[in-house]
Amino acid sequence: MDFPLAMPRQVKIGGAAVFAGTTPRAIRHYHAIGLLPEPERGEDGKRRYGYDDMIRLLWIRKMADAGISLEDMRTAFDGTRTIDKTLERLEETLAAQEAALQRRRVALHRLREAGSPLGLLSPLVADRLRELPEGTLRQTDLDNLLVAERIFGPLGSALQASVCIVLAGDAELRAEADRLDAAEAALDDSVDPHDPRVERIAVQRCAFQQALDQAIDAAGLEEAEGELFDLYDADLKGEENSSMSVLEVAGKMPYDFSPARLRCMELAIALYVQDH
Repeated sequence: MDFPLAMPRQVKIGGAAVFAGTTPRAIRHYHAIGLLPEPERGEDGKRRYGYDDMIRLLWIRKMADAGISLEDMRTAFDGTRTIDKTLERLEETLAAQEAALQRRRVALHRLREAGSPLGLLSPLVADRLRELPEGTLRQTDLDNLLVAERIFGPLGSALQASVCIVLAGDAELRAEADRLDAAEAALDDSVDPHDPRVERIAVQRCAFQQALDQAIDAAGLEEAEGELFDLYDADLKGEENSSMSVLEVAGKMPYDFSPARLRCMELAIALYVQDH
């Protein structure tokens, strides 16, 4: 009686990939990293995979489905690391992935709740601006807060949010801010750094900053800023950069400022510090 199934003794890489639930490209990668021994080729130059090869491939797929890395698979097959060590590393990896997934879910919830990119900023920042009337928070405000958060951390950005709050409620200050921004942007490379306009705009910028400080005080935002330090000390710290200092981080942010604009900024800062 003939056997009802025609069982091949060996299969080519395409058949091996189909049976194992992977791809020929993945199998070639397993060969390249030494995870799967490369079988001998037939007379036609094609690889031929036998029973032992398929068993190894199936175990590789099972381990991959369990989240075990290719490196851990290789050491497990080589016997250079016990299964306990491999599983311990896998558990740590899965815990990190679960924590990352939870952070993404929280970020998604905040983003939906805010209905704007504000939800992507630190809760310490977003909570301060959540109640602002719709349309009063500009994209440039969000851009500045994003940069401040990267350089100074969530606390620094949350303190910067006081400026957004004041400008959102004071049309005159907002108009003056827009005028000064335009005047500073006009200090391009065609303007000499010692042009009289540079010093004049610096004086105006200093006066504007002083008016902004007074508005922040009048709005009682200093008290809110003090509470931020308490919240921050209560371990609500965000994701500050820990590998670089503030100066190192700030030094990586490109600004296409002309020499005239840079001198204007330096003069404005010097005047502000002098007045304080």
